[in-house]
Amino acid sequence: MIARLGQRLLQALFVALAVGALTFALMRLLPGDMAYRIAAGRYGYDFVSAENAAAVRAELGLEGPVWSAFARWLWDIATLDLGRSLVSGEPVLAEIGHQLGASLTLALAAVALSLLLGPPLGMMAGRRAGGALDRALLVSAVVLRALPPFVLGLILVLVFALSLGWFPAAGHAGWANLVLPAATLALGLAAVSSRVARDATAEIVSAPFYAFARLKGLPEAQLFPRHGLRNVSVPVVTYLGVQLVMLIEGVVVVETLFAWPGIGHALVHAIVQRDVPMVQGTALAMGLIFVCLNALVDLANARLDPRARAAA
Repeated sequence: MIARLGQRLLQALFVALAVGALTFALMRLLPGDMAYRIAAGRYGYDFVSAENAAAVRAELGLEGPVWSAFARWLWDIATLDLGRSLVSGEPVLAEIGHQLGASLTLALAAVALSLLLGPPLGMMAGRRAGGALDRALLVSAVVLRALPPFVLGLILVLVFALSLGWFPAAGHAGWANLVLPAATLALGLAAVSSRVARDATAEIVSAPFYAFARLKGLPEAQLFPRHGLRNVSVPVVTYLGVQLVMLIEGVVVVETLFAWPGIGHALVHAIVQRDVPMVQGTALAMGLIFVCLNALVDLANARLDPRARAAA
């Protein structure tokens, strides 16, 4: 277990270096004058002038060599200093800390809702493979997974916000604002987890050991919880790690669509305003969150599957 945690720590360091280098290079390769973009973010597009841009360029040392700026950023990372936002002037760590809570709230709500919907429905369909529920779930999963998050979000807004008026269309005023963005992310996640749970369940209930347990006279109400549930949970939890990639991608789109003040929303604004420290800081935070969540998935799998504990 200690060796596995050590591997994850090395992976986190590699992610920090790779994400930092990529975001730095991509921001430098964007077309247009970075100083003008930053000045527009600070003073507004109507008040941008050559003098303002020159002042920003001199203040931030944008005329210096690129390698020097990258070396300074690496040193700041090594000293746990992500710098200050070029637009707001606030420390990047403080900005990320403020926005990370909103993103984690949204992500946890989406994962919880997807786990309430996907695996239970998938297990019910898998126990009667080929039945009406199985076919209906297959069609629903294909449609939901094929829809991009922003299209699914717009459909939910049109139906539940504009037509029925049950929930707000956007904002961050209370729990009601959380429902539609969380549902947008959860439906896509549940579509995949339901199919994984369905296939695992269908394989388990057709296995010889499961038939033997039934022949011994074990009641159906106890059969699946005792001999099937743990076996089904292993692939569902494993695939949850893959789904976290889709969750992080979806958070950026969904937060922007619903004006949710999270880290994905901040990343989009930072890219538009060429706020390089904010882009690097938010991308770095998202990459490290992904590594931490995958470590938690590994620990959960080791807890559920004795073979994983033996392999560790």
